[in-house]
Amino acid sequence: MTCFDRRDLGLLLLRLGTGGVLAVHGAQKLFGWFGGGGLAGTGEFMESIGYAPGRQSALAAGLSETGGGALLALGLATPAAGASAAGAMAGAAAVHAPQGFFAQSGGYEYAGYLGLTSAVLAITGPGRLSLDHALGHLVNRGWMVPAALGVTAAATAAVIGGRSRRLRERQEGEQEALFREEDAATS
Repeated sequence: MTCFDRRDLGLLLLRLGTGGVLAVHGAQKLFGWFGGGGLAGTGEFMESIGYAPGRQSALAAGLSETGGGALLALGLATPAAGASAAGAMAGAAAVHAPQGFFAQSGGYEYAGYLGLTSAVLAITGPGRLSLDHALGHLVNRGWMVPAALGVTAAATAAVIGGRSRRLRERQEGEQEALFREEDAATS
C-alpha cells in the first residue's frame, strides 16, 4: 500500500499551480489564447526587445512555458520540465530587470518567482502523486537534474547574451545616427 504524506500533497499543489500558470502563459505566445499575441504578435514583440529572430524566439519561449508547465503539472520528466520553464523565465526576467524587482513597476518579480519555483521543482522532484512516480521515474533520474539544469543554463546564457549584444549594437547605432544628425545640423 502506498502512503501519501503532506509533502506529496504540497508538491502536487505547487506543481499544478506553477505548471498551470506557465502552460497558460505559454499558450498566449503559441496560440494567441487568453488575450495573447500568438506566434506572429509575440514574434514581433520578441524582435522589438532584442530576441531575434522573433518568431523562433516566440516559439522557443512558448514551447518551454507550455510544455514545461504541462509536464510540471503532470509531474512528468520533472528535471527537464522544470529546467525548461526556468530558462524561459530567466529570459523574461532579463527583459524586466531594468525596471527593478516589483511587477507593479514592470520588474522581474513574477518571472523570477516562476523561474525559481520551476528550478526548485526540478531539483526536489515531483513527489509520489505524479506520473514520474507512477512510471518508476524513467524520465526523472538523479543524473538528469544537473544535466537538464546545466544544459538549460548554458543555452539561456547564450540567448540572453545574444540579446544583450543586439541591444548594445542597436543603442550604439541610434547614438551614431543622432550624432550624425547633430553634426549635420551644426554644419
